[in-house]
Amino acid sequence: MATKQLPWLSEREQRAWRGFHDLRNQLLSQLGRQLQRDSGLSEADFEVLLTVSEAPEQRLRAVDLGRRLGWEKSRLSKQVTRMEGRGLVSRDECQPVGRGSDVVLTAEGKRVIDAAAPLQAVEIRRLFIELLTPQQLDSLAEISRVVLENLEREDREAE
Repeated sequence: MATKQLPWLSEREQRAWRGFHDLRNQLLSQLGRQLQRDSGLSEADFEVLLTVSEAPEQRLRAVDLGRRLGWEKSRLSKQVTRMEGRGLVSRDECQPVGRGSDVVLTAEGKRVIDAAAPLQAVEIRRLFIELLTPQQLDSLAEISRVVLENLEREDREAE
């Protein structure tokens, strides 16, 4: 039985994919190092704090937080446990359902994210935003929207 040869990416597609892949890796790595130097936070700490801080009443069901971050339950649980130990978040019984837990931003967590977020924004502007034209930013936003909508649709279909 012969196996069907699947087509590889064209040179143009490969250039676009590798460019995106390398951009993402290097940019996030540099932003992560700067975040650690500026605030002592890891990227994971920052993502949890930012996401919970943006939620109503600065609390979010753990399952919803994991979904928004794209994390497995075990990764989220370990991360939240570490952050609880540092007083950045707490866990509380889900209201009103009483099943599962909410991740809640503490006063210390709010202080830390309020200090870290503006510094991260400066770096994002310096390393990314200021290098692009308004048209490039608009194109990137549209590309992101299209790809994310497709990924969300595929996730829903897989459930």
